[in-house]
Amino acid sequence: MIWAGKLTGAAVGLLTGGPVGAFIGGVAGHLFDRALGRALYGQLEAPAPRSGGTSRSGIQLIFFQATFRTMGRLAKVDGRVSEAEIAAATHVMDQMQLQGAQRQSAIECFNQGKQADFDLSDDLQALKQAIAQHSSLAQMFLEIQLSVAYADGKLSAAERKLFDRLCRALGVSAFQFEWIHSRVRAAMSSAGRQSGQRSAGQSLNKAYEILGVSKDVDDAALKQAYRRLMSQNHPDKLVAKGLPEEMLRLAKEKTQQIQDAYDHVRKARGQK
Repeated sequence: MIWAGKLTGAAVGLLTGGPVGAFIGGVAGHLFDRALGRALYGQLEAPAPRSGGTSRSGIQLIFFQATFRTMGRLAKVDGRVSEAEIAAATHVMDQMQLQGAQRQSAIECFNQGKQADFDLSDDLQALKQAIAQHSSLAQMFLEIQLSVAYADGKLSAAERKLFDRLCRALGVSAFQFEWIHSRVRAAMSSAGRQSGQRSAGQSLNKAYEILGVSKDVDDAALKQAYRRLMSQNHPDKLVAKGLPEEMLRLAKEKTQQIQDAYDHVRKARGQK
C-alpha cells in the first residue's frame, strides 16, 4: 500500500477541516513514496548514499519521523493536548489507512513528540543534515507544520516560539519563514472559500501573497517572482536533487497554484 504519500494531504484535510487540503495537501501530499514505507519496515534495502550523503529512502525516513514528532510537539506546546488534537491525529492515520506496524510507528512518533522531556534536537539535526542543500524540503516541512499549527485557526505565541526554533535548526531565516508563512496563510484562506472555480475564488490580495509580492509591484518584478517560484519547483531540478518520482507530481500541484495566482493577477491588470 502506498500509504506514506497520503501523509500530508490527510493531515491537512483533517486538521483544517478540509478546504486547505487544496494547498497543503497539494504541497506535500506526494512527498513520501513507497521507498519510505518499505524502508521503515525492512522491506526494501536502502540504496547507497551518493557522495557520502544520506540515501533517498534515508531522507524520507528522517523526514517522516521528524514530521510526526514535530506534529506531536506542536499539539502539546500550548499545554494539555486537547481531545480535538487527539482526534485529529487519529483521523490523520485513518485517512492514511495506516494499520498494524505502520500505524504504530506514526503513533509512537507523535506521542514521543508530545512528551515534555522529549528533545527534538536530534531529529532536527538529522533533518538538517539529510536535506542539506535541498531548501525546498525545509520549506515543505515548515508548510506541513504550519498546517497543523493552524488547526485552531491561529498561531499561538508558544507555537510561534517553536517555529523560531525549527527555523534556526534548519537554517531558515526569519525573512524566509515570514515569506513561507504568508503564502501558507494566503493559500489556506483562498482554499477555504470553496469556490467552484479555483482562480475566481482566489482573492486578488491572496494571489499577490501566494506569489510573495506586494500589490504595487511592477509587471517586470511580478514576472520575475513568478518565474522564480516556478523554477524552485521545476521537475528537472527536483530530479537533480535525487528526490522520489512522486515529487514530480508534487511540483505539478504546487506550480498549478502558483500559475493560478499569477493568471489571476495578470487578468486583474488587464494583461493577456
